[in-house]
Amino acid sequence: MLFEQESGRRGTWESHWQEIKDRVYPSTADFTNAFTTPGSKRNQEVYDSTAGVALNRFAAILDSLLTPRNQTWHRVMSSMDELNKDRAVRLYYEDVTRILFKYRYATVANFASQNMMFNKSLGAFGSATMFIDAAASEPGLRYKTCHLGETYFMENHQGQIDQVIRHFAMTAKQAIQKWGDKCPTNIREAAPKDPGKEFMFIHYVGPRANHEMDVERADYLGMPWKSCYVAVEGKVLIDEGGYNTFPYTPSRYEQSPNEVYGRSPAMDVLPAIKTLNEQKKTYLKQGHRAVDPVLLVHDDGILDSFSLKPGHANAGAVNKDGRPLVHTLPVGNIAAGKDMMDEERSIIKDNFLITIFQILAETPTMTATEVLERTREKGILLAPTIGRQQSERLGPQIERELDVLAQQGLLPPMPPVLQEAGAQFKVEYDSPLSRAQRAEEAAGLMRTIEAVLGVANVTGDLSPLDHFNWDTIVPDMSDINAVPVRWRNGVDQIQALRQGRAQQQQEQTMIQAAPSAAAMMKAQKA
Repeated sequence: MLFEQESGRRGTWESHWQEIKDRVYPSTADFTNAFTTPGSKRNQEVYDSTAGVALNRFAAILDSLLTPRNQTWHRVMSSMDELNKDRAVRLYYEDVTRILFKYRYATVANFASQNMMFNKSLGAFGSATMFIDAAASEPGLRYKTCHLGETYFMENHQGQIDQVIRHFAMTAKQAIQKWGDKCPTNIREAAPKDPGKEFMFIHYVGPRANHEMDVERADYLGMPWKSCYVAVEGKVLIDEGGYNTFPYTPSRYEQSPNEVYGRSPAMDVLPAIKTLNEQKKTYLKQGHRAVDPVLLVHDDGILDSFSLKPGHANAGAVNKDGRPLVHTLPVGNIAAGKDMMDEERSIIKDNFLITIFQILAETPTMTATEVLERTREKGILLAPTIGRQQSERLGPQIERELDVLAQQGLLPPMPPVLQEAGAQFKVEYDSPLSRAQRAEEAAGLMRTIEAVLGVANVTGDLSPLDHFNWDTIVPDMSDINAVPVRWRNGVDQIQALRQGRAQQQQEQTMIQAAPSAAAMMKAQKA
């Protein structure tokens, strides 16, 4: 069985993930122990919480810079650049984008919370996947991040994940809600007696073989992606179906050669995390000794009448020369221990991108050009993270979302020009990270304009500004700064405004010239 083969191949991965889970992400489910008691303490091995806090901040950073929920972090556009010049096409795709964000962040979709779980899995284990389907209660979308321990990835010959196996548990009640009478007899019998009893299931999604697919059919046999649900007990096929688009969005943070699963920031700094944990144990012991020190006495009976209560007078604690008869045991250099821990913490924070995120926060007073420069630097440092997540995760996610919304009839009708062209859509990312990558052009323009204006102020000659094509610069700068299309005038509107302005200037010139012309005519008559 394919599931048994794949589960047997990744034992090394699961032991690695389990160690990271114990030290960095203890609240998530186990990998090597499938029967963890819900609500049990899971952080017994953690003495320093730097890595766990860094993981939470890493997830928040990815969420705010890659998929900020208060911004339109991507736009859908035509794949044909000529069509994107048509205002009707641009307005259509802007409407599609607005609808997509509306359903993605609807309450029933649960995207925000599942996205955070996805990012935490990515930061801790290097791999994550999300299942996207239509909402059951109302029109819209529904998201679920699947625990890495229950999902198995397989790549095609091009290195793309095109098969996912999910091994998961559902209660009898949940199984009946999903499949009804398709459930095996043992589940149907358990539902009324013990609805909370759990059963194991397997969900397989992969490309449908050419000989199995009939493109002329409207049912699941005409869909390019095959789907099967199997009850593990008895190996009963419960449901067989299909998808037009891949319903899972597996992604890797970074990938090593010849490995299917990804590697994470936590894996890179696992030695530092383990070192810091041991250092913290020693630091706590030394701190305890410093606060409640070991007492050194010359006679074992001296402490019989000795009190450590505040304000208590201990008679006989000093000799006749005033020298104390009780001393404290010197402890190690606590400051050195703290410095050593700070070094390890710095390494951990760097690898979780926390210091990059603080680039702008550390210098709040900057000019606009300096902000663009810092943003450009951030974009360069984060480019590898952006590229993989956009191509491997967000692109397939958006394609899946549009497919689900289209099947429910929630997208607006296409304009005729777009239908005739039959063009496909493309995604342009407008997240802060994407704009940071494009900030180089804006920063270069600002530097050049500042230099040109400096020369113009000295010479009084503004002709160097003629080198700039403002009709190209302003739209491009608007795109970089995510100005909505509906806020901007189209080409026809701009031409009408300019013609009206030119006509008004011409009329004003004629009015100003009228007295001079009248005086000249009067002089000629005289």
